[in-house]
Amino acid sequence: MVKYFFLSSGWTTGRVWEFGGLWNEVAWQRRPHIRRLNLAIQEQGEILWLYQVEESVLMIEVLPQGTTRSSIGQVVLKRLITAEQAIERLSEAQTIAAPEPQNKLSPT
Repeated sequence: MVKYFFLSSGWTTGRVWEFGGLWNEVAWQRRPHIRRLNLAIQEQGEILWLYQVEESVLMIEVLPQGTTRSSIGQVVLKRLITAEQAIERLSEAQTIAAPEPQNKLSPT
């Protein structure tokens, strides 16, 4: 089962936790799957991008871009949401932002 979360523009992900603690790239032999989707909502003047993470991820550290992990004010997302909750949030949003689709067909 895939999980989701919304993250404000200008913020990035940091450390990731799984069932055994902090994500260990050596043990897993890979980085965790975290993908920003091309879909966002606007709330109170902020653009919130929808991200998708794999099921084994429990928590994700998020912080403003350009800061270090030792900075004060970092946030840990403990409650990731299901696909149904993401769809509900998108359907309730006043504004949905997404890049316009690119037409790959050349005009004739």
